[in-house]
Amino acid sequence: MPHPAETSTLKVPGARLYYELRGRGPLLLMIAGGPTDAGVFTDLARQLADRYKVATYDPRGNSRSPLDDAPADQDVDVHADDAARLIAALGDGDPAFVFGTSGGAQIGLNLTARHPQRVHSLVAHEPPCVLLLDDPSVAIAKDRAILDTYRRDGLQAAVREFMAMAGLDEGGGPADLPPEVLETFARIDANMDYFIAHGLMPLSLYRPDIDRLRDGKTPIAIGIGDASNQDAAGPGRALAARLGLAPLAFPGDHGGYGMYADAFAEILHAAFSRNER
Repeated sequence: MPHPAETSTLKVPGARLYYELRGRGPLLLMIAGGPTDAGVFTDLARQLADRYKVATYDPRGNSRSPLDDAPADQDVDVHADDAARLIAALGDGDPAFVFGTSGGAQIGLNLTARHPQRVHSLVAHEPPCVLLLDDPSVAIAKDRAILDTYRRDGLQAAVREFMAMAGLDEGGGPADLPPEVLETFARIDANMDYFIAHGLMPLSLYRPDIDRLRDGKTPIAIGIGDASNQDAAGPGRALAARLGLAPLAFPGDHGGYGMYADAFAEILHAAFSRNER
């Protein structure tokens, strides 16, 4: 049975957040990473809308969530506060199931550490928490090289380096894709300048609060794509080890939630079901 999206916005300090709601049930908040937005979760949200009220949104500064002022370096605390406000507005007073991927996983980790009362349980898919690696210097150098390329050679050269590091294909995909998918690719492409200039380093250099996450009562799972390269999966594995957790295997690479939405949804639902209170 289809679950059409209801769209609206939420005013938060410094921005207005665009969000979409599908389905009925307990609230599931999905947090997109990097330059992406709610559109990347369309298929995954549809798969889960018969079991959850799924909320997806464009992080501040991306796509349809404009900033009130000129862009500045992104702050993971601010992003997590945005997520907490969405949960408060949409969750009927109950904590939410939370799924975040890539930089969105970093935001989910911050949300869980700083607003645990808002989170029922968290699945963090491939957070780029490079500072937790045994030797983070190589990963940090790659991120800084991308930023240097951006400043020296322009956006497209930097995007090519970033996509290769993340193990993702570059470009908007075949022209015969559905219009909503092409629109999502176009929005993401338009967000790349803001992400490279103001998001890449802050999101990667955020260090999750291991003590709060490990000692808190909120169940956490760390997801890793079974086809992801070491750059994408290594930091998540390092975080799982710090938390004393076995990584949770998901299909595909860093963007597997899109290509394998049906299988991804079942694993995600099973992870949340294990943590029912």
